[in-house]
Amino acid sequence: MPTDPVCKMEISEDTAEATVDYKGRTYYFCSEACKESFVKNPESFLRKTA
Repeated sequence: MPTDPVCKMEISEDTAEATVDYKGRTYYFCSEACKESFVKNPESFLRKTA
């Protein structure tokens, strides 16, 4: 199950509120607010999980 990179909540691909394709990968989000935070600065969230 994917994890929202912003809030770390596990999200079902089928029920995700939002998605973003970034550098060839799809990221799933629990809300539009988490998606917008990610879009503003995706690398800050990806560095935390790497």
